[in-house]
Amino acid sequence: MKRKAKARKPKDPKAKEKKAKKPKVTGSAGPLSGRLSVATHTSKRERIRRENQDSLDEELEMELDDVRIARYRDQPPAAGDIERARYFTELFRLQGELVKLQDWVVAQNLKVVVIFEGRDAAGKGGVIKRITQRLNPRVCRVAALPAPSAREESHWYFQRYIAQLPAGGEIVLFDRSWYNRAGVERVMGFCTKEEVEEFFRTVPDLERMLVRSGITLVKYWFSISDEEQHFRFKARIRDPLKQWKLSPMDLESRRRWEQYTKAKEAMLARTHIPEARWWIVEGDDKKRARLNCIHHLLSQVPYQDVPHPRVVLPKRVHNPNYLRGPIPDELYIPDIYANRTR
Repeated sequence: MKRKAKARKPKDPKAKEKKAKKPKVTGSAGPLSGRLSVATHTSKRERIRRENQDSLDEELEMELDDVRIARYRDQPPAAGDIERARYFTELFRLQGELVKLQDWVVAQNLKVVVIFEGRDAAGKGGVIKRITQRLNPRVCRVAALPAPSAREESHWYFQRYIAQLPAGGEIVLFDRSWYNRAGVERVMGFCTKEEVEEFFRTVPDLERMLVRSGITLVKYWFSISDEEQHFRFKARIRDPLKQWKLSPMDLESRRRWEQYTKAKEAMLARTHIPEARWWIVEGDDKKRARLNCIHHLLSQVPYQDVPHPRVVLPKRVHNPNYLRGPIPDELYIPDIYANRTR
């Protein structure tokens, strides 16, 4: 026998609405206190994804060949957010201009000094890396001095930095500089108040002397928000490839954020002079900061294309009596990756 179908009850239109409603979690901070919203989780995941992607992009920049780079040059920057394709397009174009600037510096026997200062994790190193990436290290070099030795501590404070200044036809990028005295040394108590005051009295005159001697001096301060620095420090702690970037001094700088702010404000107020002014780079967006800084640097040193003679590869000389001698196998490194695909 067939069973009779049971009569269905009419659906209550408000049932779905009642079912969808969830009790609010309340606390001292209001609804959802003590837990992150879905939007916050999504935002955090997206930022972590972008951070990881940036590390991969760094490797990709090294891998792209000159043929592809040539296709990207001479294209204008995009408005709004810098997407990856547009970022690479503009980066390679700017790096091509840096090569032209390098040629001009050599041809005109110029001396260029660029100072990079700023908050920890604000992106100074990333910009320096992109500037030097395709330049001749004999022309453009980085001066990143360690803590002074006991002997150097007895020197005139500026002495070890003066030794790093460029000769004609050179560019020197200071990854931190004599401004350590106005920042980390002052905040961490590595110098006296009198030494700080003497520094502020000396710096303007010193920099005017450098400019009068023919040095082009450009000074950048990399700014970063409190929240963004916190995020980048946490990312470095979790990344074994970047943990080396976190020194005990960096961690302490996080705790003394407000002291560093006051020190920075005093430094900018007392060392911003017409002959060697400060330029501030907003560093929360890494890619935009790199492009903006390189673009601005190119505007600070007027340059032109330097004509080069056509390069002709000479023919190899073949000597009929030449014999290449055997090379012992033990001189070769092991071919670990033979017959392995990437």
